[in-house]
Amino acid sequence: MFSLKGKKALVTGAAVGIGRGYATALAMAGADVAIVDIDEKTGTKTAEYLKKEYGIDSFFVKCDVTKPEQVAAMVQAVVDRFGGLDIGVNNAGIGILGGDEDYRPEDWNKVIGVNLSGMYLCAREEGRFFIKQKKGGKIINTASMSARICNCNASYNASKGGVVEMTRMLAAEWGRFNINVNCISPSYILSPMHASTPVEVRQRIRELTPLGHVERPDDLYGPIIFLASDASNYVTGVDLLVDGGHTLNAWLTPLTRDLPPRISPEEEIISLKRDLDNLGVPYDENGINPDLHPEVAGAFKAAFNL
Repeated sequence: MFSLKGKKALVTGAAVGIGRGYATALAMAGADVAIVDIDEKTGTKTAEYLKKEYGIDSFFVKCDVTKPEQVAAMVQAVVDRFGGLDIGVNNAGIGILGGDEDYRPEDWNKVIGVNLSGMYLCAREEGRFFIKQKKGGKIINTASMSARICNCNASYNASKGGVVEMTRMLAAEWGRFNINVNCISPSYILSPMHASTPVEVRQRIRELTPLGHVERPDDLYGPIIFLASDASNYVTGVDLLVDGGHTLNAWLTPLTRDLPPRISPEEEIISLKRDLDNLGVPYDENGINPDLHPEVAGAFKAAFNL
């Protein structure tokens, strides 16, 4: 029921981070996976790794998801290579930090353009193919816990809230074609985006998360396999929140523990280090490179008075 052997999949934003985690999980379950990204060098490395490690077919497709003609060409390239498509995972996304009182319109448009409009363009093209081939299909979008809590800024949170409602609408529209449309909402993920995040911030996340550790791409393996496989054939329009209970927390003090978390701080950063190695980026023993995303580090340092 959970096997994806013989299935054909594409994952956008798959060179590193969440997308690479999705692609890895699909490959582990037996699917052939197209790695779609704008970073050709790193995306090609990821595709080569999956082929060697899991014995599946994988290749890289360069695509700017905000360009309709590129999205259409990307889906066609995947279909031509694999002879079909069963699973479309739309994950490409960005965040541009800044207070909303001073936020630039061009930054708003860029975030919405990638995170929401780009995701729609990919889902639309996948949906068109699934309708045409008359075999159904699985579409899985990446939203965020930021669709439920106010933790970033208006552009990012609005884009992710839009993904959730877009997912629901497409599920309602396309169920008659046996197309399942769902989304996954992660928490703070130890991807390269957070490679500059100070250790103090990681500890605060642990303290405010009931399951006690910072989320890794590995923690999304099970959810993505479930939504891509026959195990979820009667599941559609769902926003699957995978946040370790972070959004449940309404306490004013850090949570206490009776057992150690399932994942230690040392285990948390294994996937992050793999991503940084894939990028050719150096890091310290905590998997931190302060220069990779200094804007993220700066925002956290300001918030934590570090």
